Amino acid sequence: MAIDLTTNAPPSTKARSITAAAQVPSPSEYSDSDDGEFMLPDLVSHCNFPLVYHSNGDAVAAESVKWLDENCPILNDKRREALYGLQAGELTAYCYNTAADDRLRVVSDFMNYLFHLDNISDGMMTSDTEVLADSVMNALWFPEFYKPTLSLDKEQPEEEINAGKLARDFWGRCIRDAGPGCQARFKETLELFFRAVNIQADARDSDMVPDLESYIDIRRDTSGCKPCWALIEYALDIDLPEFVAADPVIVALNQYTNDLVTWSNDIFSYNVEQARGDKHNMVVILMHHHGHTLQSAVNAVGTMCRETIDNFTETRKSIPSWNSEVDEMVERYVRGLQDWIVGSLHWSFQTTRYFGTEGQTIKHGRVVKLLPVGEHADW
Repeated sequence: MAIDLTTNAPPSTKARSITAAAQVPSPSEYSDSDDGEFMLPDLVSHCNFPLVYHSNGDAVAAESVKWLDENCPILNDKRREALYGLQAGELTAYCYNTAADDRLRVVSDFMNYLFHLDNISDGMMTSDTEVLADSVMNALWFPEFYKPTLSLDKEQPEEEINAGKLARDFWGRCIRDAGPGCQARFKETLELFFRAVNIQADARDSDMVPDLESYIDIRRDTSGCKPCWALIEYALDIDLPEFVAADPVIVALNQYTNDLVTWSNDIFSYNVEQARGDKHNMVVILMHHHGHTLQSAVNAVGTMCRETIDNFTETRKSIPSWNSEVDEMVERYVRGLQDWIVGSLHWSFQTTRYFGTEGQTIKHGRVVKLLPVGEHADW
């Protein structure tokens, strides 16, 4: 079954030879042994991009996680421990490794905040996610003060919720230096994130397992990657011209990066998600709709991830040339996407979010023992 990687991209993107379809391998292509464990694909070895860590990454990460902790009094002890084990600031230090310290701090704050949004939106009913989205977007559109608005007959609360206050804090610091194009792309893509979260919440309410193509369309936005791509520009102190941001090759590179980060995350997060009964995962979908067992589904997604890395490498050879100033910005921006690919792969074994304290052992041995269904991991 071919999956069109250019869904939601401009029509011109679909016409370019650089775009490709990912073929989901059939179950018969793999041998299986689902015996209370599964083996991860070796994506780290397949990705030969250099892994670089920000020279002041640890210090900035420590400041950032403390910022979220101190501004989230509702966190219980388990959530607070998970926050520090997450190491979102360390992910930022891998992916934005040349940023000035003050900009790295802003991006790190958003990264911690984005995972926080993901945590609090999990299990929310659709109406609750709409309230959350309205509050956060209000902070982005009215950064100087809280201005409750009426949208689609939905009145915002008189007192700003905590998620809105946090957004106003980091966004107020970001817009001091972010270019207009970067700001517009960030707000637009964060809005897409919330729309997709609402769709996912609606599907969760109905206990539905989506088909693969629909899932990929939504997952590209629920991943939260697109706002992170806008922050690559902010971190590098550049503002891509619109004709560059909309270029089919740049659009394709963004999408390949998003797909790699997202699809590999579905593999890494599968164990924790299956234990809590979350069905919005590509591995689950391949088992539910395509006849895969657990191991063959994991292998199939791994194959798609490797092909996506290869497509990124091949596609960057087709980047147009505009002028020396623009070309230099584009080169740095694409390097930022590259840093996200390699950085996210290595970080996934460093954080406790997916494998607890066994990340480095699993990184080398690649064997994951299944958590019992209904058992929530301590991390």
